Amino acid sequence: MLIRNPSPLPRTVWGEAWRLLLALAVGMVLFGFVLAEADAPGAPEVPEVVPFIELVLGVVALTIVPFRRRFPLPVAVATAACSGASSLAAGAALLALVSLSTHRRWRPVAVAAVVSVLGGVTYEALRPSIDGLWASILNTVIGGLLVALVIAIGYYIGARRALMTSLRDRADTAEREQASRVAEARANERAQIAREMHDVLAHRISLVAMHSGALAYRTDLSPEETTRTASVIRDNAHLALSELREVLGVLRDPSQVVDGTGLEPPQPTLVAVQSLVDEERSSGRDVQFSIDVAALETAPTALSRNAFRIVQECLTNARKHAPGVPVTLRISGGPGSGIDIRVSNSVPARAAGGHPLPASGMGLAGVTERAVLSGGELTFGTDRRGQFVVRARLPWRA
Repeated sequence: MLIRNPSPLPRTVWGEAWRLLLALAVGMVLFGFVLAEADAPGAPEVPEVVPFIELVLGVVALTIVPFRRRFPLPVAVATAACSGASSLAAGAALLALVSLSTHRRWRPVAVAAVVSVLGGVTYEALRPSIDGLWASILNTVIGGLLVALVIAIGYYIGARRALMTSLRDRADTAEREQASRVAEARANERAQIAREMHDVLAHRISLVAMHSGALAYRTDLSPEETTRTASVIRDNAHLALSELREVLGVLRDPSQVVDGTGLEPPQPTLVAVQSLVDEERSSGRDVQFSIDVAALETAPTALSRNAFRIVQECLTNARKHAPGVPVTLRISGGPGSGIDIRVSNSVPARAAGGHPLPASGMGLAGVTERAVLSGGELTFGTDRRGQFVVRARLPWRA
């Protein structure tokens, strides 16, 4: 996580202050050398107003140099011009040139560099060296090299700032992407939990609700029928609780011991469809069932599990929305041709006696998602004969 300065103002003020103090110190050192050389024996005479002009121009340069970030080229040119007549302005001129060079634009830097070099030549003409012409030429060359060095320093600082900005942007982007991945993972986890909970509980709870509704509205049941119905409610409630514990255990920790043997209990596959149909028939449901799948036992686990869940949800939906209506279930296919699931039932004019079972709104959406995740497709709707048909096609590579 990026750590930013919580109060940037003191840091900015201090950063500007030490730069101005450094520029002032450089200018005062150079100005002191110039005054000492002017008092040396044999020094050329200069008008008395020249030191005063140098002092004024130095103050002007130090006054305008804080505006170098807003007006980099004008400030650099102005301070360089001031340094042509004032050694006290040299520090401010160098600071402005460094600041301009950090932008790494060669045209403005070239203009400021030319003005700086010309300022050095001008200053040597106004205050010639006591050692003669060659000393003045040497000072001018040293000044030019100093300008080149300052420009190189400015370019380095600019490149480093660009690098730090790029790294900061990358860190911010990485943080945003990480947050997005975490949010997506959480959303996927919530969807997985909702899908598994729906698949496991909807089938059992719908059976419990249907039989308990029969007990509430059927007054003509014999004691044996009442006992049998109560047994179905009890058994399915126990199974629902057991399957709920298994799902929650797997969702909390897939390596958790959930069946007492250290192994995750096997998930239902197409092999268990016959047991599912028998369970439906034992509850009084008329289910016409046929399965013709080659090499059923060798079907890929994920494919077989998704197919079972699709069949289970289709039977649950038929029980909810078409109670008492016969259901036809056909499963066919094999390696290479895939698995074709077709579940159909008549659409009743209205629900049979009692209150209709509540719909979660996730059933068909969940099985459609399962089919798509398996690389297949799922379609549903009412055909011309008034049959509500759900058909799923799941690929099975040979």
